[in-house]
Amino acid sequence: MYRSHNCGELRASHINNEVTLAGWVQKSRDKGFIVWVDLRDRYGITQLVFDEERTPKTMMEKAQKLGREFVIQVTGTVIERASKNPNIPTGDIEILVSKLTILNDALLPPFTIEDKTDGGEDIRMKYRYLDIRRNPVKNSLIFRHKVTQEVRNYLSKEGFIEVETPYLIKSTPEGARDFVVPSRMNKGEFYALPQSPQTFKQLLMVGGMDKYFQIVKCFRDEDLRADRQPEFTQIDCEMAFVEQEDILNAFEGLTRHLLKEVNGVTIDKFPRMLYDDAMRLYGNDKPDIRFGMQFGELNEVAQHKDFGVFNNAELVVGIAVPGGNSYTRKEIDKLIDWVKRPQVGALGMVYCRCNDDGSYKSSVDKFYDQDDLAKWAEVTGAKPGDLICVLSGDKNKVRAQLSALRMELAERLGLRKPNEFAPLWVIDFPLLEWDEETERYHAMHHPFTSPKPGQLELLETNPGDVKANAYDLVLNGNEIGGGSIRIHDKKTQSLMFDYLGFTPEEAKAQFGFLMDAFQYGAPPHGGLAFGLDRLVAILGGQETIRDFIAFPKNNSGRDVMIDAPAPIDDEQLEELSLKLNLKS
Repeated sequence: MYRSHNCGELRASHINNEVTLAGWVQKSRDKGFIVWVDLRDRYGITQLVFDEERTPKTMMEKAQKLGREFVIQVTGTVIERASKNPNIPTGDIEILVSKLTILNDALLPPFTIEDKTDGGEDIRMKYRYLDIRRNPVKNSLIFRHKVTQEVRNYLSKEGFIEVETPYLIKSTPEGARDFVVPSRMNKGEFYALPQSPQTFKQLLMVGGMDKYFQIVKCFRDEDLRADRQPEFTQIDCEMAFVEQEDILNAFEGLTRHLLKEVNGVTIDKFPRMLYDDAMRLYGNDKPDIRFGMQFGELNEVAQHKDFGVFNNAELVVGIAVPGGNSYTRKEIDKLIDWVKRPQVGALGMVYCRCNDDGSYKSSVDKFYDQDDLAKWAEVTGAKPGDLICVLSGDKNKVRAQLSALRMELAERLGLRKPNEFAPLWVIDFPLLEWDEETERYHAMHHPFTSPKPGQLELLETNPGDVKANAYDLVLNGNEIGGGSIRIHDKKTQSLMFDYLGFTPEEAKAQFGFLMDAFQYGAPPHGGLAFGLDRLVAILGGQETIRDFIAFPKNNSGRDVMIDAPAPIDDEQLEELSLKLNLKS
């Protein structure tokens, strides 16, 4: 064996034992007459000692030449450490080395393998295999393993069966672009990589599997927004003979289990919020409810004076910033500049100070008196000492702008605490959304989502008002899961395809296999998929998913470590019947 113990295992109880360790040289300290070496593996660090009184000269010289990240094996005796290190579990002991073997030497790493490294993100991505040696990344991957094991254990105990579905499938319109794979044996034809196993899990319900899950890779060829990956992992689940309430209860249970087992946190309540209320009160469909600052709509109390900016706006809306009256004018000006950035897009911001004596001071005092401003405070819930921030304009745009400001203020005020968890169900999404470019409706989720019971008739008269039997699970302002009750009969599914602009021929070509399956006794069914990468990051107290993925891609969708994607040679192109038509 290369080792009898790992580098995080030895304690004072092992003193006088002979042991063999193997690992990487974290660092060495050469005092001439004595050399200390920190030996590291994924379990921890153990200090090795070589000294001229007890170490042969040839071994001493060998130890003095050890560089960072050399891979070595040592045999020696566990002895008590003279200067103990309380910061590491092995800090009471060290190994007096009697045998040293260099298993592999190493170049000097391009960045330090330390918790706080000097390497920037780009260089660490290029040398990801070195980055994984650092505790933050290593521990994140171990944490991900723990979460996935808990998921498998819980769902298995609840009667779910893990079933693998294909990666080489048919391209179907589900929202984002597909990654396509040419078929050599079927010239001119292509597979697609799945955006999700949606149709397959529905077919498993037709097949009578009843409760399915899969921890599965999914692929979307879309322009990457911040902290997105072209390939990502879902906890994909489906259940038969269920209604919405059954699914919400089932996956509340899983989330509650993970929070308890992984974080030691007990959550009793999973509030439910209508999509319309989420948009009205928070400006987005995944509100962070760990803190307040709900929106107050001010049209009725702000559009009766001569201030044209408000009078001409579709929506005037504000939030009360707790303790915000302490902000200086310079700090408020910086806040106004922040909302005017292109990423937010507001034209400006009106503010109102709520003074401790109950009076108000606003940037638009010439248009509004104290009684008017008191009504602003009442609508927004502002108290003495607070600051009211007000935006106006197009309803959808201004809600998104104020939502961004709310989150930024919460970050500055320290209200988004990573060790606090506030789950929330958002329900009753619109079934359809209007696309201005194509001038037709698109499915807000996907074309297999069922409308709420009793609303199917509305498709004829008011399709934009139809609510979906759909739900999202939100945790700390992030959507961690989403799903719906599915359409399970051919007639309703055909009607949905009609409203989405599919001709009967197109629907048959794209989804004929699913429609055919529905004719053979499809049960009522529904499901939910968790975004595993995001879920693990939030449970781990972070909102960046990259360190919880072993080999992530950058914001351009490139793996800079292996240099992918990459060109293929002409012989492969010919074999696949492909011809490049690159435009500059």
